[in-house]
Amino acid sequence: MSHPILQVKDLRAGYGRAEVLHGISLQADKGSVITVIGPNGAGKSTLLNTLMGILPGKGTIAFKGQDVRTLTLEERVMAGIALVPEKRELFGSMPVEDNLLLGGFRQMRLGKSQWRSRLDDVYDLFPRLKERRAQLAGTLSGGERQMLAVGRALMARPDLLMLDEPSLGLAPLIVREIFEIIKTLRQTGVTIVLVEQNARAALQVADHGYVLEMGELSAEGPADELANDPRVIETYLGSARKKD
Repeated sequence: MSHPILQVKDLRAGYGRAEVLHGISLQADKGSVITVIGPNGAGKSTLLNTLMGILPGKGTIAFKGQDVRTLTLEERVMAGIALVPEKRELFGSMPVEDNLLLGGFRQMRLGKSQWRSRLDDVYDLFPRLKERRAQLAGTLSGGERQMLAVGRALMARPDLLMLDEPSLGLAPLIVREIFEIIKTLRQTGVTIVLVEQNARAALQVADHGYVLEMGELSAEGPADELANDPRVIETYLGSARKKD
């Protein structure tokens, strides 16, 4: 039986006095993929930023049984949490491989002598990055930048990988490739929290889904059940949505 690696209870967060999340509760079992879908401004990115420690929050965020709400962003990274932000936040003036090596900081700090060998795993997953290992990150295509952002996060060997709109702005063919990669990642045992504008594709790769509206959860359940829910179909599966 799988056990929750992430448990969030009554999470409240926002910007200054403006509360965006109003008591969110969710969980992710170890090795599972959960997705959070919802309309523009629902608070999806706020949720990920709060889980990562970029924004403060009230409530409980338990990771591997430990309440990490008081931990800094850096401490959460060291604990095994990684976020691939929507804007990717790459170092454009640095080569691809240097961007990846920066992602290995956690493994290096943990004293893992073979941390550089993780590069081979990332290059196996993203052969295009190996071809462009000496190319400046700022000259990559949108799809390649997304691959690099995911690869950099994987260099840390996270237990929890959070993806914020990985398909945003990408061509349909690249979007399909990104979701195939997510399917492959789940086979490695990493737990994934996926926030995604493409609700249909997200529900196809997820085990469990949550619908976030106006900072509150309006529905949740097994992803295949949500994908067949008439209200979810009418509201979110008719067309792709834009970012929060």
